[in-house]
Amino acid sequence: MDVNAAVAAAAAIAGVLTGVIAMLAFRWSERDQKRPTRTSLHTDPVLPPGVDTVLSVLRSSAVVLDEADAVVKASSAAYALGLVRGGKLAVEPMVKMARDTRRDGEIRQVELDLPRRGTGRGEALAVSARVAPLGSRLVLLLVEDLTEARRIEAVRRDFVANVSHELKTPVGALSLLSEAVMDASDDPEAVERFAGRMQIEATRLTNLVQELIDLSRVQNDDPLEDAEPVRVDELVAEAVDRCRHQAGTKQITMAAGGTADLSIWGNRGQLAAALGNLVENAVNYSPARTRVGIAARRVTAPGGDLIEIAVTDQGIGISDKDKERVFERFYRVDPARSRATGGTGLGLAIVKHVAASHGGEVTVWSSEGQGSTFTLRLPEAAVRDRVTDHMPGLDEDDETGHHLAQPDGTTTVTSPYEPLPAPEVLP
Repeated sequence: MDVNAAVAAAAAIAGVLTGVIAMLAFRWSERDQKRPTRTSLHTDPVLPPGVDTVLSVLRSSAVVLDEADAVVKASSAAYALGLVRGGKLAVEPMVKMARDTRRDGEIRQVELDLPRRGTGRGEALAVSARVAPLGSRLVLLLVEDLTEARRIEAVRRDFVANVSHELKTPVGALSLLSEAVMDASDDPEAVERFAGRMQIEATRLTNLVQELIDLSRVQNDDPLEDAEPVRVDELVAEAVDRCRHQAGTKQITMAAGGTADLSIWGNRGQLAAALGNLVENAVNYSPARTRVGIAARRVTAPGGDLIEIAVTDQGIGISDKDKERVFERFYRVDPARSRATGGTGLGLAIVKHVAASHGGEVTVWSSEGQGSTFTLRLPEAAVRDRVTDHMPGLDEDDETGHHLAQPDGTTTVTSPYEPLPAPEVLP
């Protein structure tokens, strides 16, 4: 009886222990399930409060990396620059910077040249990268695109260098000529000759300074501040009058015509300067006894009607390699001809800026030895009541014609958009 009681007591104690152990195991399992694991900490990083909002309004490209260099957050600009690909930072120097910053907590900054995505050319993006720690586990990378700033700085440096060179030439010539006048004070003929050269160089210097002022004005001024409807025929007449003396000296016939009653909305002074530069170039680069034509017409475009003003000459023409550069500052197709005519190389640059600031463009067609046609396209001014006035000298039923001002004072009319006849051969 005692033995049976002992066995029963032992079995009861064993059952109680088994139940206690089972209950403790269940509680321990629940605690393990609720406890965050290393994996969950690694795959679900959380940005500090407010950081996401700040990154969304930054102009710089922003990337947040975790301890495994995986991208936690990246702005759309970072993807556009090609910094992030496949959830990883694709620029190895930036990855190294992030690792170094994560290790020692120091802020780092460096400028890099990155290959441009999607181009086979050797173009590069200039960027400034700055890395800083973000909390204890994350790293913040900010990347600023410096490409446009560098391009502007390069243009500014080239402009200053070109201005210095262009100013040095006439100033140096004036200095030498003044010394020559002093040395030839007892020779009236030499003094007169040197004084004439001094006047030429002084005129060239004056023109250069004036065109620099004009270029600065059209780049900085907003043409819409003083905008008004400007009649095209008045601009053409002003341009022809401006070049009448040079054309008469070379016996060049100037032809003005086209569609009447056209208007452009913009700054009258800038538009007159632009068209005047085109006509002046046409006269300067045309041989004697040739023709220069100016024609205007309205063309239909998706965004509204445009006014085309074409200036055609029978000059030396422009080669294909020069066409892409003729609108650059100080670029000259024929430097020798420019020195002879007093050209500064800024006229077409002014035309380009005026056209762009008025919402238009200027293009060129040319063939070497056959002449050139520069076309200025500008938005037409909205005119409610169109009048039917014609340009002076046009017949009532003919609104498209060249007015050819002959050297003897007579005027003839030809079609403005037909090619000009071949230049006459000088005897």
